[in-house]
Amino acid sequence: MSGLESLYQELILDHSKRPQGKTLAKDEGATDGIRSATSYQRNPICGDEITLRVRVEDDGAVRDVTWDGAGCSISQASASMLAALVAEEDGMPRAEASALIEGFREALRSRGEIPLDEEVFGDAAALSGVSKFTARVKCAMLAWVAFEDALARA
Repeated sequence: MSGLESLYQELILDHSKRPQGKTLAKDEGATDGIRSATSYQRNPICGDEITLRVRVEDDGAVRDVTWDGAGCSISQASASMLAALVAEEDGMPRAEASALIEGFREALRSRGEIPLDEEVFGDAAALSGVSKFTARVKCAMLAWVAFEDALARA
């Protein structure tokens, strides 16, 4: 295993052991110019599941992502990495969030041909190697699919 692969494996394990955003925020409906929406997703093949809540401002900026779930280290780390990525910005524009989802999906479906850019995806770039393992792609995508669904509902 190369040094980079080892580092990526450590990042995945760290996020799965100490997840960020893993406290599902209360669904307060629309208050003070912020709406929330929730999505529940499950991978029936392996049993991974996630409930993800997104809070979006009236101008469309994503305020935060919180979640709760259970599953393998890849699914849990991916949800944590997504929550951390959104938290880095003070209101991520909806268009940027949608572009992140599409970029993540494209890279994970590439079978290792398209690596995730660390400058854009932060720690989630550690999931690039998952794209080589078709059975694990759904694990990594679960939180991102929930995020996409919750954004559509918000």
